[in-house]
Amino acid sequence: MAARQERRRLMTLLGPATIFLGVFFLSPLLVMIVYSYLAPGLYGGVVWEFYHWNYGRILGWADGEWEDFDWVYIQIFLRSARLALTNVLITLVICYPAALWVSRLAARWQTLVVFLITLPFFVSLVVRLFAWVLILRPSGFMNASLMGLGLISEPIDIIFTETAVLIGLAYVLLPFMFLPIYASVEKLDHSLLEASADLGAGPLKTFFRVTLPLTLPGIAAGSVLVFIPSLGNFIVPDLLGGAKVLMIGNLVEQQFLSARNWPFGAALSVMIMSVMFVLILVYIRRIGRTGVEG
Repeated sequence: MAARQERRRLMTLLGPATIFLGVFFLSPLLVMIVYSYLAPGLYGGVVWEFYHWNYGRILGWADGEWEDFDWVYIQIFLRSARLALTNVLITLVICYPAALWVSRLAARWQTLVVFLITLPFFVSLVVRLFAWVLILRPSGFMNASLMGLGLISEPIDIIFTETAVLIGLAYVLLPFMFLPIYASVEKLDHSLLEASADLGAGPLKTFFRVTLPLTLPGIAAGSVLVFIPSLGNFIVPDLLGGAKVLMIGNLVEQQFLSARNWPFGAALSVMIMSVMFVLILVYIRRIGRTGVEG
């Protein structure tokens, strides 16, 4: 009787969340998978007949005939993965020392710093990115300041480059790396650091043998939270990269909105989600195993 009541209570608590995920996550995902196996319509939309060449087209193999191998889609995906991984490294290098420093502040100052880090979320993303366009363009604030200080003699061409895209991605996703690392550092038992020092370990050895292994879960969580939106982001490359920096998110957007090839856009989306799921699963398991062994 008690077990039955516990089961009912559990179903009552998990029921709304399960229904919500089923309606608003699994259903759209199922629609994308189904569309990826349909034929594209002549004027957009889909033709309800089985057409698996959407996946073959990504490798240059379409309509049942072997075409000249074209690296274009693979190159776009590899570029997107490279920029996403680079953004993970940039945000990690910035946020890890910052999280260690903030954790040593007084409680009221910690609250203030965390609030300031999350403050940009109160402003529209598009507005913030357009502000970076004004900063990075040849006649923008950065070049004007550097030329005014005499550090450069002519404007630096940063806008519509991979550098501008990385700046925008790091700026937008910085809190997603900082908050998990800060939460992990905040839980750190400082008595372990004192014990390491009492046993004769220096600051560097204490960091690599004690601090870093204990904060690996925060690093893994932050890396995942930064990598996923970086790989599929299309707003930042569109505004700061222009037509020169095309990422996989921009390609999917073009297939759905401009080319109106919904099945191919769905196939690209499904392949992205599949590759990301496999890579993230392997990454998390390896980080978890490293943390346990450490």
